[in-house]
Amino acid sequence: MNHYIAVGIVLIVIVALMATNKKLVETLKNIYKIEELRKRILYTLGLLLVYRLGSFVVIPGINPNALGEGSALANQMSDNSLLGLLDVFSGGAFGNAAIFALGVMPYITASIIIQLMGIMIPYFQKMQKEGESGRRKMNQWTRFLTIVVLAIQGPAYVANLFHTLPATAFIYGHSFWFVVYATVILIAGTMFIMWLGEKITDKGIGNGISLIIMIGIVARLPHALLAEVNARFQTSGGSAIMIILELVLLALVFMATIALVQAVRKVPVQYAKRIIGNKQYGGVRQYIPLKMNAANVMPIIFAQALMFIPMLFTKIAPGFAGAFADMTGFWYNFTLAVLVIAFTYFYTAIIVNPQMMADDMKRNGGFIPGVKPGKQTVNYIDTIMTRITLPGSFFLAIVAILPALAMKFLNVQQAFAYFYGGTSLLIMVGVILDTLKQIESHLLMRHYDGLMKTGRIQGRH
Repeated sequence: MNHYIAVGIVLIVIVALMATNKKLVETLKNIYKIEELRKRILYTLGLLLVYRLGSFVVIPGINPNALGEGSALANQMSDNSLLGLLDVFSGGAFGNAAIFALGVMPYITASIIIQLMGIMIPYFQKMQKEGESGRRKMNQWTRFLTIVVLAIQGPAYVANLFHTLPATAFIYGHSFWFVVYATVILIAGTMFIMWLGEKITDKGIGNGISLIIMIGIVARLPHALLAEVNARFQTSGGSAIMIILELVLLALVFMATIALVQAVRKVPVQYAKRIIGNKQYGGVRQYIPLKMNAANVMPIIFAQALMFIPMLFTKIAPGFAGAFADMTGFWYNFTLAVLVIAFTYFYTAIIVNPQMMADDMKRNGGFIPGVKPGKQTVNYIDTIMTRITLPGSFFLAIVAILPALAMKFLNVQQAFAYFYGGTSLLIMVGVILDTLKQIESHLLMRHYDGLMKTGRIQGRH
């Protein structure tokens, strides 16, 4: 019972800190006063609850008693870092053999493919420039491609269930028709999650798909924390101190990640003064915010995907594969860090187009003070992006290997170590900040104080 007492003490301290913060209590009261904002938040929470409930509905035809802790599938999640990461993103649905087992990752995969096509294929480049109509077409293509990805991943997931679970777990046996209808259910589950995400975006608060991913990650936090506390109290001496130390370090990592996500370099832009009729346009100075981490979480996702390639050479070159099998090993983390740095530059070059930015400024009569329009402006923006991306890429590489460092040097359990860095941490921080900004905009529109002392959630520069 000692570990439950420790978790209870931590929760009591958090609640006490919230209660003593008058600013926070006043802000929560203001949120409740705004009817539209209150309805949006309750609507969002309701749909997220539907998603969480669906994560526990097992695929028909599978015996739920064959699942859960201690089962072969649960052990596979803990032994395989890739499957464990997918289980984290799905909020445990992947390990529960639930109807939402594949989560939104097929949609994310399809979105990345469509985004890359927008760079390489002229047809998709044209759609990107068509404004709202082009965006709708791109979304439709993404949905179609998501179904294709699901049609591949669905049977693969069912085949893994056949391989992992005992034959008695399948009520109707290993039949072909079970594979067919289980795949259809998995496809319908993911498409339903996408529909929930779109509804949250339209009528709720925040980005729906991002919130669904985040809630799946956060849902694993209590279980991971309990497992960590339990593991600490099974060891001798200093357990409570180590838990407190881990939580303090986790808070410091969160603060550093927030600084990374919000850090921007503001490039001043002066617009020429124009008089049209009796009105004056331009003549004011604005800023282009260039983010230090423009690539966000994508470099880590790409790098982690490549890190599983050596596993294909297990039989051909066992020594080479073994060097990359241990996610706490030197070569695994060194290679991961190098790949993250490389992909940060690659993905930043894809999504930040200095030529397009320079053309837009020139078209609207804008220029950077002291820099000639045209080629010099392109070179100036490109130089700034190169310089600010360097520290951003190194910090992102550190974030990527932090879970391994936490496991190796602090003996943190793998499930809890995921929250120290990597995609889980960046997604949580990014989504929470984006949602808070939307809530703050509602408060400021109605002349209430925002969520920060200054009244705004400001980026660092």
